[in-house]
Amino acid sequence: MSLQDVSVKNEYRSLIDNVVQEFYIPLLEQAKVYKRAVGFFSSSSLVEITKGIATMASNGGKIQIVASPYLSDEDIEAIQKGYAERNSIIERAILRQITGEQVDYYSMQRLNLLACLIADGILDIRIAYTEGKNGIGMYHEKMGLIEDGEGNIVAFSGSMNESATAMSINYETIDVFRSWGDQNETDRVRLKENAFFSIWNDSEPNIKVLEFPSISQALIDKYRRSPPNFDLDKEQFPSKDSKIRTLKDGNIEIVTRAIGPRIPENISLHDYQKEAIASWVGENYHGIFDMATGTGKTFTGLGAISKLSEDLNDKLAVVIVCPYQHLVEQWVEDIVRFNMKPIIGYSSSPQKDWKQRLSKAVRDQKIRVDKSFFCFVCTNATFTNSYVQEQISKIHSPVLLVVDEAHNFGAASYARLLDDRFTYRLALSATLERHRDEEGTALLYAFFGKKCIEYSLDRAIEEDKLTPYKYYPVVVHLNDDELTAYEQLSYEMSKCVIKGKNGKYKLNKHGEILALKRARIVAGASEKLDALREEIRPYIHDNNILVYCGATNVLDENADYTSSDTRDIRQIEAVTRILGNEFGMDVAQFTSRENMETRAAIKEQFQRGDRLQAIVAIKCLDEGVNIPGIRTAFILASTTNPKEYIQRRGRVLRKAPNKPYAVIYDFVTLPRPLDSVSSLTTEQAQRDLALVKNELARIKEFGRLSQNSMDANNLIWDIQEAYHITDEESEEGGFEYGTD
Repeated sequence: MSLQDVSVKNEYRSLIDNVVQEFYIPLLEQAKVYKRAVGFFSSSSLVEITKGIATMASNGGKIQIVASPYLSDEDIEAIQKGYAERNSIIERAILRQITGEQVDYYSMQRLNLLACLIADGILDIRIAYTEGKNGIGMYHEKMGLIEDGEGNIVAFSGSMNESATAMSINYETIDVFRSWGDQNETDRVRLKENAFFSIWNDSEPNIKVLEFPSISQALIDKYRRSPPNFDLDKEQFPSKDSKIRTLKDGNIEIVTRAIGPRIPENISLHDYQKEAIASWVGENYHGIFDMATGTGKTFTGLGAISKLSEDLNDKLAVVIVCPYQHLVEQWVEDIVRFNMKPIIGYSSSPQKDWKQRLSKAVRDQKIRVDKSFFCFVCTNATFTNSYVQEQISKIHSPVLLVVDEAHNFGAASYARLLDDRFTYRLALSATLERHRDEEGTALLYAFFGKKCIEYSLDRAIEEDKLTPYKYYPVVVHLNDDELTAYEQLSYEMSKCVIKGKNGKYKLNKHGEILALKRARIVAGASEKLDALREEIRPYIHDNNILVYCGATNVLDENADYTSSDTRDIRQIEAVTRILGNEFGMDVAQFTSRENMETRAAIKEQFQRGDRLQAIVAIKCLDEGVNIPGIRTAFILASTTNPKEYIQRRGRVLRKAPNKPYAVIYDFVTLPRPLDSVSSLTTEQAQRDLALVKNELARIKEFGRLSQNSMDANNLIWDIQEAYHITDEESEEGGFEYGTD
């Protein structure tokens, strides 16, 4: 065979075309010489260069690469001012790019291959930079030449870098020209040939090309670990199983049946979702999707899974982990649309034999081509189960770990399970940063990698992905008994402050227990019920109303669902009586006491809006329950955790028919009326500040994006004036612990 036997298109666009499998591999398998100008020199670009060259190299082919150094401002200044010899500065700049960051299996195998080829004289790298009257600069040209033993040449050029990111972003393109094509193509091939020859031999005007034996040796020393694996391309990118179908007109069509996930034809991802996936691919399939609730985080995640599975020809195991049972079920609804049949693992799974299914999938993947892909979706609690961990450890194919609401995995009980078994990693969260837990947050970044997208709620509203909203803070106060208990607990907590490892002050274990008790007082403030009566009165004939009550307990890490204690139920029952008995509204409770079937029926009736007017709920907004029809929300919960209140707001703002905007009533709890603050002692006022500052932070966050921000601003100014709090102090938040 020769290059002429390979089907070549005139243009390739990533995310539309699989450039590695459709362009590089088939052409380079027939090649004897590969010449490439790649832009910047880096470890990640070297990984990409090796895709497709294994067979060519094993057949005695030769590879020539020209790359440009990444010079910092300090490097350029040093060159201009003559602080050091130019070549030494360039050499140091390149050596800085030879890193060990590419830690996944295939990247390290490819860098090993590259180092072996350099050592054997098969691959040669030269460094180029521009030089003119304006000084030194980077050589950015991206082009390549692939030549076979018969003298046929394919030349290509365009905006695509030799980096994994550029190989995936959908608006990146390369143009392709064949030496056996028409006159225009042959002319373009000849021009590329001449240009590369001049650059390689350091005879191109204004371009300086250098050889650095020390850099070649550094690559060998850094990455060569074992004999080269010339089957690497076949292992990572095996050919797809296809079948031939005869059409009615007698023509034949080659049909590829995907074993693994694919994006459905009836689902079109937004550009920002495609760019997030491209960036994730560029980070060697590691990263974080930081996306506001309601912006398509799940579909973006499933699109990423589909992209990776296709790139690996479906030789992949996917493990998807969610905090709660109902979130697993919400994922399942979408997973099946992406050509997957998930194994569903949690204590009351509809698949009673899910453990047997999981072990069978692990066994089958080793021995059956048609079972090379499987997907296991489970709760956080199930993921920690020793049986599940044992099965994951038995998987021999690459494993992708996808964690939804990934901030939870910063906790030690989950973090201990994040290890090298997971070749590929994806974290999904609207709020990855853990509240007052810098160590846990840092651990998440260290394992999953950097943010591949940061799609804020501000942007989501501006781009019409979430609905605008009006925000009304409703001030309530602690009654005398509640205030006395609150002050006593605050006083006791002041004796429980210790300095943490990072030098910052925190509460000891006893202090955290006291803080939770204090938070429960705020969550259950009795004045909230009287205020609710007043505020909900104008809406008693409306529908699509949510009354969100305060939670006073948290999810046990060994449980698949949250429970409600007597304090929670007491407030829910009181609210239900107010709406149902006093105002005659049709209302339903939405708590952990209702099973999944009942919850589904409530959601359906609520969405229709023909009978059920209001839901009285607890935790649903924190658990990720999808109820897009909410038009008016009364939030009695008084959380001081930004992660929680940002998520709550985002879930109220989901788009729905006949919902031009949402209305949020936020019940702000202050220790006492503002007009009584002036009579407090300094010590008393100081004990109020933790709660006051945290409530201020939430009012500011909710108010700044609302359509009626002056309502929030007026209250903010009144509170700050009463307590003599500056803008900077109110931004900081208070020293507060507890869930709500």
